[in-house]
Amino acid sequence: MAINVQLKAAGFVSLLITGIPANVLLMFSFAHIAFSEKRLLPANVIRMSLSVANLFVLISRVVPHALYSLGLKHLLNDQQCKLFIFAFRVSRAMSICITSFLSCHQCVIIAPATGKWKYLKQMGSRYVPKIIALFLAMNMAIYHSGILYGRATINETSPYTLHLSYCDVAFLSYGIYIIIGLLSAVREIIFVGLMILSSMYMVYVLFHHGKSMKGMRSSDKGQSKTVEYKASRAVILLVTMYMALFGMDNSMWIYTLTMSNVDPDVSDTRLFLAASFAVLSPIHIFVTTPKLNFLFKNPCRKKSIGLQNNST
Repeated sequence: MAINVQLKAAGFVSLLITGIPANVLLMFSFAHIAFSEKRLLPANVIRMSLSVANLFVLISRVVPHALYSLGLKHLLNDQQCKLFIFAFRVSRAMSICITSFLSCHQCVIIAPATGKWKYLKQMGSRYVPKIIALFLAMNMAIYHSGILYGRATINETSPYTLHLSYCDVAFLSYGIYIIIGLLSAVREIIFVGLMILSSMYMVYVLFHHGKSMKGMRSSDKGQSKTVEYKASRAVILLVTMYMALFGMDNSMWIYTLTMSNVDPDVSDTRLFLAASFAVLSPIHIFVTTPKLNFLFKNPCRKKSIGLQNNST
């Protein structure tokens, strides 16, 4: 096995070893909070949905690619390729939409509770599951190309084909190839634009919050750092992480639209960038979510509190 193939295999396996347990643990942690407290905050519902999308990204795309890198080829037939490609594209799109939604939701939370902002606060808290379900329906409708054009890898090289190592996506014509690529790019531009606008507003609010803290005593400064203030900084960092990784990914995707046959190394690089967000985001959420910090840092204390409450 060539050294570059070994490095690819090691890279993708390391993503799986870190990413799958992190996302599964995050999902079960939020489920535990929802079960114990009989409710889950809307922002945490969004974070939990993001972990589900990231988990499917890793399972549907990185797992078969890692197996291929280890030498296990021709694992999937045509129907299985269609399923895996469709699942990957939908889950990747859901990761983008949910990250954007989290940014917009946090933007609405820190906005003043007046006028239209008050209405958006109520709508955002009430309809979070329905909005996420709407994203899922939209992305399943957009990314039907995986079902239509996905196939097992064959020796024949046809034009306008995306080689995903373990599977191919063979488009019928250059027009379909361009239309599907541009449709994906436009959708991502829209949601990235929403991320940028909401993040700019949060930065604006945090900047004025910082200015208002000047001249205050250290104890007052600590009190003025509310939960919303800290959560906004965490969301801005998550969005920045997304834009750095997926920005490079999308730039390479646009570049591939000019090619009739895409080099496998280009696809591997794009995959690694996309999967990196699926690995890093749950770690970021663990570190920046207060309820999760309390859950893992104080398990004994929580148990004793629960026993005290039961005894009373």
